[in-house]
Amino acid sequence: MNHAHTHTPHHGASHGHHHEQMEGQAEILDLDAEVLAEHTASITAWLPLQTVPHHIVDLGCGTGAGTFALIDRFPDAHVTAVDTSAEHLQRLRTKACTLGVQERVRTVQADLDEAAWPDLGSPDLVWASASMHHMADPDRALRSVHDTLAPGGLFAVVELAGHPRFLPADAPAERPGLEERVHAAADRRQAEHMPHRGADWGPMLTAAGFTIEGERTIAVNLDGARSEAIGRYATGVLQRIRSVIADRLSSEDLTALDRLLDTSSPHSIARRDDLTVRTERTVWAARRN
Repeated sequence: MNHAHTHTPHHGASHGHHHEQMEGQAEILDLDAEVLAEHTASITAWLPLQTVPHHIVDLGCGTGAGTFALIDRFPDAHVTAVDTSAEHLQRLRTKACTLGVQERVRTVQADLDEAAWPDLGSPDLVWASASMHHMADPDRALRSVHDTLAPGGLFAVVELAGHPRFLPADAPAERPGLEERVHAAADRRQAEHMPHRGADWGPMLTAAGFTIEGERTIAVNLDGARSEAIGRYATGVLQRIRSVIADRLSSEDLTALDRLLDTSSPHSIARRDDLTVRTERTVWAARRN
């Protein structure tokens, strides 16, 4: 999944709640793709490819941020987009039709924690953005990617440094440092569910038989005035974080956070003139020899 989202397990959730959850997640993924499009494009341009790829696999594709960035970068390539979520894949197919590239995109619904992966062919490039940390057994998943890739093929792993930051350290005035406390609570919760989030994938890739051909960290710092999507993105990301850490915040912090998330309020985060998007993404380019 190409995302900056908080992991929210849905096992045991009602169908209606699950659908609502997936819709919310899909909207964040779409906003993430829009807000960070230039940075994703810069990663695809940086990849140390030996030949132009014709078959690409996007592992944990979400709603298609990586899929469509790769389709744009490599106009002769076909992409196999793989995800566990039927809802996300349907959204991706709809976008492909809207863009007129449906003939170049194949979707595969699969749980990549299963020992046996579906037949994904022999791609020249496998892309995994913010998805490897979801794997229950990342080492096994890396070996599966190695075996799937064509000899000489490239595996691009993009990892998030954490949730994006949106406010200065001294904001909001009534609860300075609120965002750092919110993120600290989210990070503690995520460490329980996804211990590999933010991991250094280099040693694990080498252990799986890959040769690391490049590593790069992309720093993102976007002014909120640049696009109204940034306000919606900040609101959506913080709403999702709130939904899973509300019980870990003080009542004062929760009140201040809700003030920022009230889209009808003049104090809404989307209306602040100090709104930015600050985050980092690290990409490893690993070759199968």
